[in-house]
Amino acid sequence: MAAGVLTNGPVPERRSGPRINSFTPGAPHVAHTSSIEELKSQKRKPGEASFFYTDHHFQYNAVKVLPGEYFVSDENLVIMTVLGSCIAACLWDSRAQIGGMNHFMLPDGDDGSGFGRYGSYAMELLINEMLKSGARRESLQAKIFGGAQVMSNFTTMNVGERNTDFVIDYLQTERIPLLSQDVLDIYPRKVCFFPVTGKAMVKRLAHAHPEQIVNERRGNAVAVAQTTSGGSVDLF
Repeated sequence: MAAGVLTNGPVPERRSGPRINSFTPGAPHVAHTSSIEELKSQKRKPGEASFFYTDHHFQYNAVKVLPGEYFVSDENLVIMTVLGSCIAACLWDSRAQIGGMNHFMLPDGDDGSGFGRYGSYAMELLINEMLKSGARRESLQAKIFGGAQVMSNFTTMNVGERNTDFVIDYLQTERIPLLSQDVLDIYPRKVCFFPVTGKAMVKRLAHAHPEQIVNERRGNAVAVAQTTSGGSVDLF
């Protein structure tokens, strides 16, 4: 398996510590590790990811971000998603050591109930939640993933390309530096993001047939990862 790294530093050792509810300027950040039970018991906002599990590969607690969802944290955990033509934007504030990820399906839309399915709303939502958690806009950095053409019959729509163009233009307009990207091509991707260190890891999955992707709908992300894992060509 070929490997490559997109990173801002080593993944920290998993450890327990006191809960830090806010970031104080000048004070060292101590990352907290909640248990799976604590994570599941916390009240979540509309559109916030809520599927928590133990990732045995990284030996970390993890949260899976489904299409239309987002997640922001300053804890020692991994934020994961699986992408086809969708885009995941990962934002990080190195000073506050806060990171977040979204997962949107189309650049824009008129459906007010779509939450984070559309990039125009998903990016605004992610940035606002980062700021509420203690990040500063001028400190934000970005990494983006996805935008693949995984379905041959989507060629005329160019969904992945449109999503990619949108997020790059959005970040430029908002003056958020784009540090790295793994976008376009034909491969589905599994993305793992460590919000404390800003480290992002991407695994390209074997190209799946349209019936295996099924519009990246809720609940099938694990199935896609399992059915294509044997053909992975890149691990971060």
